[in-house]
Formats: sequence, C-alpha cells, structure tokens
Amino acid sequence: MSINYYLFLSAALFSIGAFGVMFRRNAIMKFMCIELMLNAVNLLMVAFSTVWGQAQAQVFVFFIMAVAAAEVAVGLAILMMIFRNIQSTDTSILSKMKW
Repeated sequence: MSINYYLFLSAALFSIGAFGVMFRRNAIMKFMCIELMLNAVNLLMVAFSTVWGQAQAQVFVFFIMAVAAAEVAVGLAILMMIFRNIQSTDTSILSKMKW
C-alpha cells in the first residue's frame, strides 16, 4: 500500500478533529476531537517511520499516547468538577463563570 493512502487518511482525520474542536460546544466532544487529531499525527508518524525504515518515530508515538492519556485524565477530572458546579458541559457557559 502506498504512503499516499496514509497521508490522505491522516489529513482527513486531522481535519475532522480540527473542525470538531472549532465548532463543537460540548467539552467531551472537544476532548474526543483532540484525541482524533493526536491519533492522526500518530498514524502519520508510524507511516513515515515504516517507509523510511527507522523505529525512532514509533517509539515517540508511545510517548505521545502516554501524554494524551494523562491529558484526558486531567481534562475529564476538571470537566467533572465544572459539571458539578454548573450542571452543564457546554463550553460557552464557562466564560460566564465568576473567578
């Protein structure tokens, strides 16, 4: 299989994730779109690593996945605290919160 298929798939996944982050209001959906963007980048890195025959990028993908898992854990914990206080996950409401 040619690398062009991986390039197009990765670009499509990243575009879907970017549009989701820009246009969705639900914070959980934004987290999912960010994860989709990270996975698109991981797919591209693994594809290039396979084509060039170097394993460094594949090792780096594991670090990206670990950081993404930590980001989701912290983000969901913050989101749960926000949901307990304002009873919504809509991000447009967050700008009205008092500090």
